[in-house]
Amino acid sequence: MAASDRRAPAMPQDVDEKTPNAARVYDYFLGGEHNFTADRELGDKAAQAFPVIRQTAMLNRAWLRRVVVDALDAGVRQFLDVGSGVPTMGNVHEIVRAGLPPGERATVVYVDYEAVAVQHSRIVLERGGATDWAAIVQEDLRNPDAILGHPDTLRLIDFSRPVCLLMVSVLHFIGPDDRPDELLDTYRARLAPGSRLAISHGTVDVGRDETAHERVTALYRNSSNPAWDRTRDEIRVWFGDWKLLHYPDLVHPADWLPEPDAELTEDELIARPFMWCAVAEKAS
Repeated sequence: MAASDRRAPAMPQDVDEKTPNAARVYDYFLGGEHNFTADRELGDKAAQAFPVIRQTAMLNRAWLRRVVVDALDAGVRQFLDVGSGVPTMGNVHEIVRAGLPPGERATVVYVDYEAVAVQHSRIVLERGGATDWAAIVQEDLRNPDAILGHPDTLRLIDFSRPVCLLMVSVLHFIGPDDRPDELLDTYRARLAPGSRLAISHGTVDVGRDETAHERVTALYRNSSNPAWDRTRDEIRVWFGDWKLLHYPDLVHPADWLPEPDAELTEDELIARPFMWCAVAEKAS
């Protein structure tokens, strides 16, 4: 089906449906329905330039599930998903609900600035009966004080206890002028010992076709979320002095605690190197 043939979801007031948005494009790559014609058109163009971009998104999504399960297994019961995007299959609160031991309580706070993502997140939480332990905060990740001090955040997150802070495939939409190093310093400083920081990010370290890379980057410059790829070393500093878990350095999402019987398809093998990820823990 052509991108322009699909029906757009219900739209909040004042949403710009004509300018592509990265959260909605990502939803499109994951097979979701919370996107508009402009998002699908950009996604199709990006897939033409970089044919395994959908597989890259799916590998990243599968990594998120393993990160949440690993945190639950370690006893973490608070999750702050910054840049959570449009809700689709395998949301953090769904993973938590499925993996939480009987009788235990966990809390989840999603954060996104995009109106469609926020509206549909609220609908998902309300329909799933999760509003007493999960919430969505409409805010930009570049405003950590507003996020960390938001009433819904403070209602569900006790910052004296460990938190799993998730920044999944979002920081490559933060430009150098926004000082991501300082932003991450602020977030890390507010978290208690035993907290975790999970980051995945697009990379320029691997042998990606340069022409395809330039095309995809140029496409996102025409969206509401211009993108920046970074090297492994540039991403590594965002973890500060926190200890990386399970691996001594950043790895690709498909390689982070993979399922024992996991076998990648040919397209997934091609897509595998185009993101770095890691999870780090604050020392007690």
